[in-house]
Amino acid sequence: MSKTGAERYEDLLYLPHHRSLRHPPMPRQNRAAQFAPFAALTGHGDAIAETARLTQPRAALDEGVIAELDARIGQLRARIGTRPAVEITYFVPDEKKTGGAYVTVRGRACKIREQEKQIVFEDNTVIPVEQIMALRLL
Repeated sequence: MSKTGAERYEDLLYLPHHRSLRHPPMPRQNRAAQFAPFAALTGHGDAIAETARLTQPRAALDEGVIAELDARIGQLRARIGTRPAVEITYFVPDEKKTGGAYVTVRGRACKIREQEKQIVFEDNTVIPVEQIMALRLL
């Protein structure tokens, strides 16, 4: 009498899983990558993500705001030896698209580089003076 499919392999069903002594097991992430969909257009997903990324246009400051910023930078310059706490909002131009993003940084200003027109914080953050939109001494 011939055995059915399950009966033919019944002796193999309960054997322990083989583990190689020479080769370490493949990490789960690498095993999962085997089943990832094939991307026929390499970089297409990155191009779509870049197009979807939003930037903001840089706002133009009027003369009154510029005069106020100059006065606050002057106050900062006078107090720079005490490493004053400041909050600065500035514009960071995007490297790939027109526009950019507004960033607000809080910290202690330790130096003003007059030649480069930069404000340097204790954590080595460097802010170009011409990109500053708002400055507040804390």
